[in-house]
Amino acid sequence: MVEPKVYADFHNADSHGRLRLNCIGTLEDLSQHQVELREGLLLSLYADDLDSEGQLDELLVQGVVSFSEEEHCWVAAIDWAAIRHASDGQGSPTNGSGQSFLSSRPEGHRTKR
Repeated sequence: MVEPKVYADFHNADSHGRLRLNCIGTLEDLSQHQVELREGLLLSLYADDLDSEGQLDELLVQGVVSFSEEEHCWVAAIDWAAIRHASDGQGSPTNGSGQSFLSSRPEGHRTKR
């Protein structure tokens, strides 16, 4: 079974590095795909980003859903080093160094939904 592709704001992480699944784009995608969040659910998460020529090149990563009692919302645990661009295919992390893409990307190359 293919996991639903759901928007996530990669800048909206909790203190444990999990993505909060509470932004409007996330809620819209969950509704559109008729996904009901539950513990252990695997999601394909994406965020808008641009390539070096200014063209849309989404960031992609898989996440495992859980409910955060501390945050009072659903979150997804991700491997930050596994984030990649859609144009990269299934291969390697976004920047290839194992370093979080957020710390290695210029501010101007990120977009928000």
